[in-house]
Amino acid sequence: MQLIPVILSGGSGTRLWPLSRESYPKQFLSLFNDRSLFQNTVRRVSKLPGATAPLVVCSEQHRFIVAEQLAAMDVAPLSILLEPEGRNTAPAVLAAALFSTMFRDNGRADDALDILSGDAVLLVLPSDHLLKESVAFYRALKEGMRLAAEGHLVTFGMTPRGPETGFGYVVAGESLGEGDGRQVRRFVEKPDRATAERLLADGECYWNSGMFLFRASAIMAEANRHVPRMLQCCRRALAQNRSESRFVRLDPASFARCENTSLDYAIMERSERVAVVPCEAPWTDLGSWDALWALQRDEHGNHFQGDTVDHDSRGCYVRAEHRLVATLGLKDVVVVETEDAVLVADRHRVQEIRQVVGQLKAGRRREADSHNHVLRPWGAYRSIQNDDRFQVKRITVKPGAKLSLQMHHHRAEHWIVVRGTARVTCGDRVFILSENESTYIPLGVRHRLENPGRIPLELIEIQTGSYLEEDDIVRFDDAYGRDGTGAGDAAPVEARRP
Repeated sequence: MQLIPVILSGGSGTRLWPLSRESYPKQFLSLFNDRSLFQNTVRRVSKLPGATAPLVVCSEQHRFIVAEQLAAMDVAPLSILLEPEGRNTAPAVLAAALFSTMFRDNGRADDALDILSGDAVLLVLPSDHLLKESVAFYRALKEGMRLAAEGHLVTFGMTPRGPETGFGYVVAGESLGEGDGRQVRRFVEKPDRATAERLLADGECYWNSGMFLFRASAIMAEANRHVPRMLQCCRRALAQNRSESRFVRLDPASFARCENTSLDYAIMERSERVAVVPCEAPWTDLGSWDALWALQRDEHGNHFQGDTVDHDSRGCYVRAEHRLVATLGLKDVVVVETEDAVLVADRHRVQEIRQVVGQLKAGRRREADSHNHVLRPWGAYRSIQNDDRFQVKRITVKPGAKLSLQMHHHRAEHWIVVRGTARVTCGDRVFILSENESTYIPLGVRHRLENPGRIPLELIEIQTGSYLEEDDIVRFDDAYGRDGTGAGDAAPVEARRP
């Protein structure tokens, strides 16, 4: 059977704030090596025998990050399905299953899509988990393929290492044949510690990994039985998609009608066809700073990263991104320093960081969504200073790239080239600026910045006006398929960290 890896790359990763932000969540961060969690997931599935290129499901906001990180690995995806808004994992998986069966008959001439068989097996993987490749993983996958071929919906149960309260649990039932596969007796949502201890004492339970394997036809049949309206909305969202290169934009109005719910709740907990395959491979969902601490702590129970100095601390996670962080006599504390925010938290309460991010959002604080360093498809910018009625940015434009033809209602701009060559459109004029030259873009005038050279273009931009937010953009022409206004694309995207 044909195997299609489906990588789910939605989610905002708020529990790893301030390193993870809504515009650049944890799956795109390089937490352990020079690859992001997303790239490690892509690398893992690229080794599977007989598997197609990955089918990625991500938000519209993150599409350029996904494309860039795939390109850095020289991986051409089967496609990238774009969710107009997050609706949890159930609609994302159903859209992927429908894609695997619908597009072969839709007249697409794309060679990558011609390989689809119509009833492939989908291996659904979150992009933000840590799973070490091992014999145990491949053995579990082989057993899962056997069960999927028989029509089962397979979930992978990870061997518990203790009474963890941050994971859901799967309680196994009767054996399914000669392999390790078992019927699922029940699912248990994230329990309190007493319940987790009782589950482990009773035995026959596993951590619910959120990884699934099933035939496309099997998951759609169960969706038609348990959530028919959601399946219909996903089918309509895909049928009315707008496609551009590898991007497939799901219809916003149709997709918004999907219930916001997980695949577990919508189908897996209701279906009678669910099987669990035990897997002993080292795994964690990296859902908190405490989880990172547990993986990296030293003999004193500490983990220090970056420019740090400590005296007599125990059980701490300290991470410095931009400056010296000194700690003294701390116990069970998390300290994470970034360029624009610092987190200091009780390590045993880091699951509550969502409440902190909620307060930041309620106060309309930019730190909830983005960092100072912002990635755009044409390059990047860094906010140097932001004050009443003026803002200073350092802008970098890739060779051959160009910003949209745009105008602003509330601000004017001054551009000073510090490196490279700029081609500037300002009203009816098109002209070249070299190093140490500058120009002025008046409020309300159509303008564009381009880099016609072979080296990065760097310039200082000084904005002045009554309103300086990124949604004060009216686009007339854009090479990257963004909307005509800044709304919906205004959320900045943090550049990849070294």
